[in-house]
Amino acid sequence: MSDADRESTRAPLGLIAGAGSFPLLVADGARACGRRLVVVGLRDCADESLRDRADAFYRAGIAQAGRWIRVLRREGVREAVMAGGVDKSRMLGHSWWRLWLAYRPDWTSIRIWYFRAADRRNDTLLRATADEMERRGVTLIDSTLYCRDALAPEGVLTRRAPTAAQQADMELGWRMAREMGRLDIGQSVAVKDKDVIAVEAIEGTARMIARAGELCRAGGWTLVKVAKPNQDMRFDVPTVGPTTIEQLAAARGAVLVVEAGRTLLLERERMIAAANAAGIVVIGRSGD
Repeated sequence: MSDADRESTRAPLGLIAGAGSFPLLVADGARACGRRLVVVGLRDCADESLRDRADAFYRAGIAQAGRWIRVLRREGVREAVMAGGVDKSRMLGHSWWRLWLAYRPDWTSIRIWYFRAADRRNDTLLRATADEMERRGVTLIDSTLYCRDALAPEGVLTRRAPTAAQQADMELGWRMAREMGRLDIGQSVAVKDKDVIAVEAIEGTARMIARAGELCRAGGWTLVKVAKPNQDMRFDVPTVGPTTIEQLAAARGAVLVVEAGRTLLLERERMIAAANAAGIVVIGRSGD
């Protein structure tokens, strides 16, 4: 290990935490590597249990990037991970002045939103945020660095394998999902009998699964979830887990295909056990 690597390992790691189990994975992995952990938990998103995993814990709004940076710099953080979800669709239900009252954006976030980002797509906003953080001394790093064991392996992960018809749906869904990812629309698509029945956009995978179940009441459909072709592993990494399986079962989905090596499987053993119990096929497929 080089002197620079040893210094990086000793330095505190920042974690900007949204909703879900992903931030918990990062926190546990970083602590296992001996890194001091400084968590900025996004208000109304981050799990309260992160407080017990952190050496220092702060709350901040999702539109308070300036506060994130100030907190991390004050704690000596130079590298940070961004992990967990934010429900962006909530922002669409309010006028601009209600949004300002609800989220109270600081000047840094206003500058990113109105002057740094060319549009409002996730990748554009996140990259503009990462650039602003780096200008001020905090570098966002690969969000999976401390939880690589949770990345999906290649192959059939469940007892049941796909039928020939399901494989045909997988092929179509794979092509469609990759193209959607290239255009930064969403990461998931639902297919039945070689026909696309639902695609993911701003509403997220969970609501798309529910919609697919409503549209395909006969069930037996396939969900394909992939990374973007040029996925930036610093943020917005595809994630599935036991909850995904529960949602698929409720919507009568039959197959889940994820991109191997670039999709996180949360609570893998529990997830695969739930899939086996529900008769759902889970497959990790290579991006190549």
